[in-house]
Amino acid sequence: MAVMERNTARGEDGTHTHRDINGGWLRPAVFGAMDGLVSNLGIVAGVAGSSASSRFIAISGLVGLVAGASSMAAGEYTSVASQRELVQAELEVERRELKRHPEDELKELAAVYVSRGVETELAMEVARQLHEDPEQALETHAREELGVDPGDLPSPRTAAISSFLSFCAGAAVPVLPYLLGATSLWFAVVLALAGLFACGAMVARVTARTWWFSGLRQLALGAGAAAVTYGLGAAFGVALG
Repeated sequence: MAVMERNTARGEDGTHTHRDINGGWLRPAVFGAMDGLVSNLGIVAGVAGSSASSRFIAISGLVGLVAGASSMAAGEYTSVASQRELVQAELEVERRELKRHPEDELKELAAVYVSRGVETELAMEVARQLHEDPEQALETHAREELGVDPGDLPSPRTAAISSFLSFCAGAAVPVLPYLLGATSLWFAVVLALAGLFACGAMVARVTARTWWFSGLRQLALGAGAAAVTYGLGAAFGVALG
C-alpha cells in the first residue's frame, strides 16, 4: 500500500498520475554517470595502489575518461541504431500487409480487442474505424503487435551524446582532485563515493526503493570496486617493483 501511495498522486479533478516508469532522461543520464564514476574510480584506485605518481594517476584517469566515454557512446549508438532499424523493418512488413491483406489485418486487430474482453461486434467496428486512416492503422498495429510507437522511436545520436556526456561527468569526479593538485587517493575516493551516493539516491525516483537505500547500495558497490582494483594495483606494483 505504501508503494502504491508513493507511485501515484491525485490531481484536483480526482484523476491520478504515475511517475515515469521508463525513467525518461533520468535513467540513462544517472546510470551513465554512475558507470563513469565506478569505472574511473577503479582506474584511479588501481593506479594509485601501484604507487604511481599523482601526475601519472591524473593522466590515467583522463585517458580512462575519454576511452570509456567514447566506448559508451559508440556502443549506445550502435545498439539504439540497430534496434531502430529492426523496428523500421518490421513496420515496413506491417505496412505491406495492411495494403495487401486489409481484411485479414482488420480481423487480426479486432481479435486483439476481443481477447481483452471487448464484444466481437464492437471490436470489429473499432478496428474498422481505425483502418479508415492508413497511418493510424499502422500505428495501432505497431503498438498492439510490436509494442512500439512509430512516432516515438529513440534517436541513436541523442543516445550516444547523452551517454558520452553523462559518462564524462561521472568519470571526471575521481580524477578531479588530482587535477587540482591532490596527492592522496582519499580525496578522490570520498568525492567519488559521495557522487555515487547522490546518483543512487536519484535512481530511487524511478524505483520503489527509498533514496537512502539506493544511495548506500551504490556507494557500497563503488567502494567494493575501488577496493578490488586498489588491491590489484598494489599487488602488481609490488610484483613489478
